[in-house]
Amino acid sequence: MKFGGSSVATAERMREVADLVLTFPEESPVIVLSAMGKTTNNLLLAGEKAVSCGVSNASEIEELSVIKELHLRTVKELEIDLSVVSSFLEELEQLLKGIAMMKELTLRTRDYLVSFGECLSTRIFAAYLNKIGVKARQYDAFEIGFITTDDFTNGDILEATYPAVAKRLYDDWMHDPAVPVVTGFLGKGWKTCAVTTLGRGGSDLTATTIGKALGLQEIQVWKDVDGVLTCDPTIYKRATPVPYLTFDEAAELAYFGAQVLHPQSMRPAREGGIPVRVKNSYNPKAPGTIITKTRDMTKTVLTSIVLKRNVTMLDIASTRMLGQVGFLAKVFSIFEDLEISVDVVATSEELDHVVEELEKIAVVNLAKGRAIISLIGNVQHSSLILERAFHVLWTKGINVQMISQGASKVNISLIVNDAEAEGCVEALHKSFFESGDLSELLIQPRLGNGSPVRAMQVEN
Repeated sequence: MKFGGSSVATAERMREVADLVLTFPEESPVIVLSAMGKTTNNLLLAGEKAVSCGVSNASEIEELSVIKELHLRTVKELEIDLSVVSSFLEELEQLLKGIAMMKELTLRTRDYLVSFGECLSTRIFAAYLNKIGVKARQYDAFEIGFITTDDFTNGDILEATYPAVAKRLYDDWMHDPAVPVVTGFLGKGWKTCAVTTLGRGGSDLTATTIGKALGLQEIQVWKDVDGVLTCDPTIYKRATPVPYLTFDEAAELAYFGAQVLHPQSMRPAREGGIPVRVKNSYNPKAPGTIITKTRDMTKTVLTSIVLKRNVTMLDIASTRMLGQVGFLAKVFSIFEDLEISVDVVATSEELDHVVEELEKIAVVNLAKGRAIISLIGNVQHSSLILERAFHVLWTKGINVQMISQGASKVNISLIVNDAEAEGCVEALHKSFFESGDLSELLIQPRLGNGSPVRAMQVEN
């Protein structure tokens, strides 16, 4: 059972999560927690301020005060011993003073800094479970076998993790049974032995990794929404829960920007054949979304619409290289040499470097201010999906600048102007999910499928 930051944001929320844990007395659950509320953001802000504030002012950083106040108040309200958090809060303050003294925040130090959030939340929650009579044991993931690459801020979990985690948790359970409460998001670099993080949302990946390691019957990911939704509810409030998903669909949703799941979290669950259930900790009676290897897609046209904003499109053309073997390899090698992923160029400076290198082999046109609308569903009906989507957007006067069908065969992406994107999502949602005529789509004569036009895109 994994609970996100909003699910454990206050003492009251922790009590409610504890009540949820008590509803599974026979299942021997493993608990994975994120940091409380906005603690991760506050830790990062505190670290950034420490770089330039001076050692004498480090103790006065506003975000440090917010973090201290939240955790001390939570401990007091839950009536557990202050010593559970006091030493960690003191160490956190000393770390910020060290950053202030060095006047820099390296990626390695950044990972160690943000680890305090999960280390604090899990200790508080485990202490509270013990207080109410549920025997629990706290674990730091980096101490029980979560071994990662040394890519600070975005470590990849290595295969050695699975047997190591299984042995530690199983041996402890056999010796002295207790509910494990594990830090999400964290690991240990295999060379440096330093604390690493798995990227934003990495607690989902922690949960599915433990699920695979222990061969659990089900992995539950508890969020603050009623499962995976048909679109982002902050864009269009009529978004509704999707009852069933495949691992491929869930992975595509996460990759193209859906905030419900970590992009890599489906891999361990898929490999272990373990269903993932996404539930709402604020509304536990809601059925949520069940994610499995396969599902009946015969009556499925579209599953969800995902919007990825602030995208820069690179149009690469070279008649001189047309048909020449290895052209695409040369294009991608440029990204590799610059150590940049094709779709996660984060700064204008990085983008300039990419364009400079690409212009040596091709003509490059930049189109900024774009957005990717991804239609996740049954692409066996791709012609029908595109026919309806283009009709909807044509009616709104929207020009689709490029289309791409992913290799996963569950995704069709459309590139539009960013300023028009939210209106497109709303119109598409109304047509696909609210018109009530999806069954008619399935019986219409099918059109022939042409070869998909593929696009390279980078964020800016």
